[in-house]
Amino acid sequence: METLFPGIAAGAWFLIVLGAVWSSVWKGIALWRAARNKHLGWYIALLIVNTLGILEMIYIFAISKPKAEMPQSS
Repeated sequence: METLFPGIAAGAWFLIVLGAVWSSVWKGIALWRAARNKHLGWYIALLIVNTLGILEMIYIFAISKPKAEMPQSS
């Protein structure tokens, strides 16, 4: 079977696609949070740097704080 890039095995394509999907999901969540929190520096860094979701997870779980919930009036 001839592929576009002969040096890359068919099984490696699966890993490449899986990595791209994994990274895209985390990047989308982190960019959305950075935009909502008005963290322009983080937004730009997350947009430019590709780390397979590592930097995005650090931002989501360690840097961005969830907004306090509004008290419900009864």
